[in-house]
Order: sequence, then structure tokens, then C-alpha cells
Amino acid sequence: MSTEEAHASGSYVQASAPTAEAEAARAGHQAAPPRGKYLFVLALGALGVVYGDIGTSPLYALRECFHGPHAVAPTPANVLGVLSLITWSLIVVVSIKYLVFVMRADNRAEGGILALLALAVPPRSERSRRQWTLTALGLFGAALLYGDGVITPAISVLSAVEGLEIAAPALEPYLIPITVAILIGLFLVQHRGTAGVGAVFGPIMVVWFLVIGWLGLASLVNNPGVLAAVNPLHGAEFFLRNGWMGFLVLGAVFLVVTGGEALYADMGHFGKRPIRLAWFALALPALLLNYYGQGALLLQEPGAAEHPFYHLAPAWANLPLVLLATAATVIASQALISGAFSLTRQAVQLGYSPRVTVEHTSEREIGQIYIPSLNWALMLACIGLVLGFRSSSALAAAYGIAVTGTMAITTVLFYEVARHRWGWPKPAIAALALFFLVIDLAFFGANVVKIVQGGWFPLLVGAFVFTLLSTWKRGREVLAARLTALSLPLEDFLASLLRHPPTRVPGTAVFMHSGARGTPPALLHNLKHNQVLHTQVVLLTVTTEEVPYVAEEERAQAEPLGHGFFRVLLRYGFMEDPAVPKALERVQAPGLSLRPPETTYFLGRETLIASRRLGGMALWRERLFAWMARNATTATAYFCLPPNRVVELGAQVEI
Repeated sequence: MSTEEAHASGSYVQASAPTAEAEAARAGHQAAPPRGKYLFVLALGALGVVYGDIGTSPLYALRECFHGPHAVAPTPANVLGVLSLITWSLIVVVSIKYLVFVMRADNRAEGGILALLALAVPPRSERSRRQWTLTALGLFGAALLYGDGVITPAISVLSAVEGLEIAAPALEPYLIPITVAILIGLFLVQHRGTAGVGAVFGPIMVVWFLVIGWLGLASLVNNPGVLAAVNPLHGAEFFLRNGWMGFLVLGAVFLVVTGGEALYADMGHFGKRPIRLAWFALALPALLLNYYGQGALLLQEPGAAEHPFYHLAPAWANLPLVLLATAATVIASQALISGAFSLTRQAVQLGYSPRVTVEHTSEREIGQIYIPSLNWALMLACIGLVLGFRSSSALAAAYGIAVTGTMAITTVLFYEVARHRWGWPKPAIAALALFFLVIDLAFFGANVVKIVQGGWFPLLVGAFVFTLLSTWKRGREVLAARLTALSLPLEDFLASLLRHPPTRVPGTAVFMHSGARGTPPALLHNLKHNQVLHTQVVLLTVTTEEVPYVAEEERAQAEPLGHGFFRVLLRYGFMEDPAVPKALERVQAPGLSLRPPETTYFLGRETLIASRRLGGMALWRERLFAWMARNATTATAYFCLPPNRVVELGAQVEI
């Protein structure tokens, strides 16, 4: 715990000066945008990972508008109105808001709401009330994404499997077991990483988008008059004609853009150019063709509203289409799963979550990771949802409210970044943000009615995750304050060594400590009990910067303190895993010589005791924080320390 709590301050001798290459490295994991064949490969992977969620929305989105609990009659005027709303939702929310504007707010090539929060409110800045509010909003938006991430695999796979009701009615009793089996298979392959998964899923999604585009076009040519829905006036007239019921339909219309937030979170996996290329070249045209094809079908056959997507295909193609849809919906789940992996690692590095085991799945793309504990938790939650709700229509009632809240919070944080970090003119950015926010809040309001029908579930998940994130952040601050109060000023400790020199033994001792100016408790405990000090003593502090990557040339700073003592600061980005021994090998300072076989790492392991006496947090939060600390990945594993060179010294700390 104490090895990573607070942030460093003071003067250091830099290990080596930054270079132009170092600055390029800090700008992201790729110095230059991908081109040629590599750009195509990444765009293909983006189709398989990023656009699965949005790409499979035609399975259920239009159906819910005309057949769901808040549906309207599939009259020609209503069909044109809904299609107009769908068209402009895809254009404004996905194409303009996210792909044009929000993706500009990349934190050194990394995306997601926590990366955006780090831009809007730097982690070590002095917090005003405004910044505390923004931080709370950002954390809650991130927490809501986990609720959406649980529902997406469940509704996507279940909606595809339900197509068997048309293609093979005899299999209807087995829809739930088939769905559960598919979900288990999906989570079992996650250890292959988004690179391996995307290589398989990308080509399938290309086929999917081509097929749904072709199905839509075949229906569209029979009734081209539906293209009039491009006119946004049809959307406005829809609201005037249907009033409150028309507003509630927005909750179903929103289903066409779910996945937009995951698109932003997955930016670090593929980069902006591949994601934009995949959208404008294939995903968007195919989606529009399919929605318009479904609309053309409803104009001719209003009775097809129960399953308009499957009725686009001829009878002989129903079973192949169900199989393809099932494969595509499995892929749809990938966007939220991989986004949840990225979000969790950002939360760990920014201090909002305990340490977790992170496995890298690609040597070329550093953002491609796998988190086993989160993977299994998502799998169990998804299976529980399928068993509990048992139909995609029931799940649709729970879907959307969480991600609408996250999208609105993203707009607020984007305004903060554009106005105060980029210096955009206030009238222009305020007008743009207000335009996006009105749309976000309209979608949110239309989804609020879903709370009783199932929308409570993602909100409950979001509230639970927010409690964990905020408790861990606050608990770290309280613990850091307690350790600082118990710590002896380093100057006093060094002065005591002159008065009472201890026995020095050969080798190097590295004491990891969060407080850069205090004396590590492990050092005091070691000297008290063993009565010796090593010839070289390194006081090491590891900090996380507000950028995703820190160049190797800027990784380490060192300061000689005299008497064989050195203070070392290691800096990492919030998308990096701290490999301490490797970084220490590159540290250079006068008189410092680090040899791995002669280096021992001393860590403090605190046993946390919840107490009302000190008043740090509510007692239940202190107990929750202590439980989270006990279950975090060990510092030895997290910092990549050699286990046979680690000594842990325990202490009890009241919080």
C-alpha cells in the first residue's frame, strides 16, 4: 500500500535529458499515424472490436420503436419520422460528436472517460469545488460504463439467438441455454487479446456489414420513397404528431448509437485514423442502408414490426442470417469488454482502483490488454442477466440509461478540456457543448422511464462501482495522511545516523515509499529490528503522470542525499505497467551503482484497522477500503519485483 500512495516533490538530478524521440514517445505508443497495409489491418480490427455494438443494433433498435413497450404504430408518417431520428442520431452523435470532436481529446493517443477526466482535472492539481464536481461526474460516468458493459453482451447475443424462433421454431425452448453457452465461449477467448480476437472478428464484421447493407438496399429499391426521411423535418413532425409518446420513442432510437462511448474508450487499441476509416467507409453506409431497408419493409408490411430485420431476408436465408447475426453479436460484446479492460487499468494507475493483474496481449499495440478477474466478473454478470430477463425486449428496457448518462458527462468534460486546456473561444465551445448536451439529456430523459422496467440494474451497477472507486481514492488519501503523520522527517533521520552510526552491510537496499520527503516506515522498522543498514540505500517513489505514456529518457530522476543514501523518482503513464527493476538499471547518479544480484527491495505492508476515533471516513467505507486493500494484487507482482529479493515489513495503521 504505502509503496504507491502519494506524489513526489522536491529537486532531482534527471537521469538523462529528454530528446525529440522521447517527446514523440510520450505522444503515444506510435510516433506516426498508421499507413498503408497496417492502417488497413487496424481498420479491420476496429470493425471487429469497436463497431460490433453499433453494428448489431439493427437487430433490435427499429423493432423496439414499433413493437416495444413504448412503441408507436408503423404508419408511413411514423416510419419516416423514426428513420429521420435514427439518421441524424448516427450523424450527430457518432460521426460529429465522437469521431470529429471528442476523439480530438485524446490523452497522448489514449481515450475513454478517465483519460478525458485526467485532461480536464489533472490528478495532482489543487482541487477547487468545480474540479471536485468534475471529478465526481467523471468517476460516475466511468462507473456507468460498467453497467452498460454487462448488458451489451447479454442483449446482443440474445437478440440474435432469438432469430431461431423464425428460422427453426423447434429450438425455441433452448434459446436461453444456447445464449449462455455462446457467452461462456466469448469470455473464454478473451485471453487471446483484442489483436487475436480482432483478427478473427474483423473479417466476420466485414461480411456482416456487407450483408446488412445488401439486405437493406434490396428492400429499399422496392420503396425508394423512404429516402425522404433524410429530411430532419420528418423527425420534428414526428414529435409534434405523437407528443409525449413520440418523446418516449427516443429511448428506443438511442439504441442505434449505443457503443459510441466504447468507441472512444477503445481508441487506444487501434488509433483514431483506423476507427474513422472503418466508420465512414463501411459501417455507417451499411447501417443507414439497413435501417432504411427495414423502414421500406414496414411501409409495405406493417405486420413485420415484430422482427423487421429478419423479414428483410428471403425464407431460405433465415438460418444462415441467424448464424451470421449470432457471430456478429458475439463480436458486438467485444467493444464493451475491451473498453472495460482499458478503463480498469486507467482507474488503477490514476489511483481510483486497487491493483489488478494485467496481461499484455500484443507486442506492437501496448493498449491491448486482458484482465482475468474483470473478465470472469463480467461473464457471471452477463449470464445472470440472461437468466433473469430471459428476452432481448426485456433487456432493452434496461439498456441505454447508463450510457446516456455517460455521454452527457463526456460532453461536460469535453467542454472543460476545450475551454480551459485548449483555449477555444468560450461562445463557440459553449454553443457546441450545449447542442450536444441537449441531445444527450433528451436521450437520457426518454430512458428515465425505463428505470422501473429494468433500468435500475445498470444504475445499481454504476452506483456500486462508483462507491468502490471513490472509496479507494479517498481511502488512499486518508492512509497517505496517516503514514505522513507517523513518518520521521528524512533530515532528522539522516542527522541521527551521524550521531549513532549503524553497522553497514554490503549491497543495495531499495525502500519503496509514497512520501518523497519522509522516511519510509520500512526503513525505520528494518533499522530498529536488524540494527544494520546497507552500503547503498535507495528511497524510491513511483508516481503516475496524467499522460498515458512516459518516455524512457524521462522515466527516472535521482538525487544523492549523502551517507550512501539516494532518493529516486520513477514516473509512469496511466497506461503503463511499472517495471521497477528494469527502470532502476537505467538510473544514473554520482556514486550510485545498482547491481540486481545485490539489490534487496523492502516493502511496507500495512494492516488497516477501521476506527471511528480518527474520523477519516465512515466506518463502513473504512472497512470496505481495508477489504479492497487485502484483495489487491501484491506490490511485488505489480511492480515486477523479483520475489526472492523482496522483504516485507508489516505494521498496523488505524484509518
